[in-house]
Amino acid sequence: MSGVLFVTDPLAGLVGDIDASVGLMSATQGLGFQVWCCGPEELAVVDERVRARARRIRLRPRQAIGGDHRWIVDATWWDEVESAVVDVASLDLVHLRIDPPVDPRYLHTTYLLDLVEQAGTRVINRPEGIRAMHEKLIALHFPELCPPTYVGADPTELRSFVARVGTAVVKPVDGFAGLDVWLVHDDQGAVALLESASHGGRRLVIAQQYLSDVAHGNKRLFLLDGDIVGAVLRRPAVDDFRIGPPVAPAELDEDDHAIVAALGPVLRKHGLAIAGLDVIGGRLIEVNVTCPGGMHKTDALLGTQLSQTIVSRLFEGVLV
Repeated sequence: MSGVLFVTDPLAGLVGDIDASVGLMSATQGLGFQVWCCGPEELAVVDERVRARARRIRLRPRQAIGGDHRWIVDATWWDEVESAVVDVASLDLVHLRIDPPVDPRYLHTTYLLDLVEQAGTRVINRPEGIRAMHEKLIALHFPELCPPTYVGADPTELRSFVARVGTAVVKPVDGFAGLDVWLVHDDQGAVALLESASHGGRRLVIAQQYLSDVAHGNKRLFLLDGDIVGAVLRRPAVDDFRIGPPVAPAELDEDDHAIVAALGPVLRKHGLAIAGLDVIGGRLIEVNVTCPGGMHKTDALLGTQLSQTIVSRLFEGVLV
């Protein structure tokens, strides 16, 4: 069967004008491949084969207007063409695009998709790689590239770290999309904030020294099979220290290339084909591998073709 399966969260929850998964679907459709979708709960193993109760969809036309990171799309951005039970390994490619955290639901999905890989169909990103390389903690393998960092749950130790670095960004190890991210200063409010962030010492968090260079932007480096295919600059909102949507192209420098040179071979080794690296002031902050995003927004804003580039290169050797 010719087509691509996207294992995603519910389609109704994907935002058609910005979601990176939607951009990859659109690019896949543009190459002439059928787009199939299912949720993790719609996967099963039957007679030693992974099956999916899936829907084939057709994306409606979209348009970029320039100067905005959102696409112009219909409120309902897709139409269902058919539904069927498909043999997942018979498809050309599988995208694992579930939002983090890598919780039991996510992990159980990776174990089923291991069987798809064993049957000869590539899964992006590779399930084994996602289990082996936690996206919030990959950077710890390269301390020389990162700002000072503490990982733990002890509020007292967290407080000592904040006192040492002055100001820290604190976030849960299993967090995503800017949720539960705290900016903690070395002042009398630090203890209460750190107790809340760590749930009184019961929740593992990662704390990193706040880098004032963030005012000049956070670079998102888009990697495919360990190589840079694009970069965009993002900045905090005026009234929020957290990073907002893309605003401009990002110029690559020696620090960026050094980070990619160090990280690229590790990503390739673990089959983490699509990755998004966050870099501030030449320091590696985070490596997004579970459901890397930002490509579709960047394409809308800058007129780039990141989604198309990624999909085309993934299909090298598949297209005839």
